[in-house]
Amino acid sequence: MNIGDISKASGLPTKTIRYYEDIALVTPKRGDNGYRSFSETDLRRLQFLARARALGFSIDECRRLLALYDDAERSSAEVKALALEHLADIERKMADLQGMHDTLSTLIKGCAGDHRPDCPILEDLAGEMT
Repeated sequence: MNIGDISKASGLPTKTIRYYEDIALVTPKRGDNGYRSFSETDLRRLQFLARARALGFSIDECRRLLALYDDAERSSAEVKALALEHLADIERKMADLQGMHDTLSTLIKGCAGDHRPDCPILEDLAGEMT
């Protein structure tokens, strides 16, 4: 498969596929003409990466997951530990987002939103709230 075909089959943009090749997450063969030739194995790896990235795994985490995927001697405990670590990161981010939501909601409720220039939102952003 050429890069256009693999892009359609994997659902990934060609730019992303080239990037994954640049960072050695996928290594298609090259013909004498220099064109990439992707295999079914490359397609499975790209689909794996697309799914992992959609779940928020970082490139480094994807690299670790792929290494585990390729290792027939792996233990599922290693995979689970990585997934649990990622889930904890997601939960921290969710808590941070909830905090931002609560703070911004409070500031919005405190702003009259009228013609006057005083605004608790701007005062808070400027560090002027007491």
